[in-house]
Amino acid sequence: MPHNRKEIREFLKKQFNLSGDQIDTMLPGFIDTLASHMSHLEEAFQSGDIVRLGKAGHVIKGALLNLGLSECAEIAYIIEKEGKNMNENADFQALVYTLKDKLADYIT
Repeated sequence: MPHNRKEIREFLKKQFNLSGDQIDTMLPGFIDTLASHMSHLEEAFQSGDIVRLGKAGHVIKGALLNLGLSECAEIAYIIEKEGKNMNENADFQALVYTLKDKLADYIT
């Protein structure tokens, strides 16, 4: 998993064959989108709507995979799966807060 924006840049270059200029243009938008998805995930968690939370988990999972943040995407996948299964026993609070903590260096 990339641990900083430099590693995300390398992932984008390798995975999508993007130039440095293309990455410079696109990365701020990717990070803004990721922050927006995280906000929606937190809102879904606060609402207590498990199905909505699962859908938000699915959306952020895709954004995370596009940036090479596979470890975070695994957490998002658990949120997605447990939400879609309407598992009221899942510890969504721990999952959401763990994901938020792991993304703090990217989206702040």
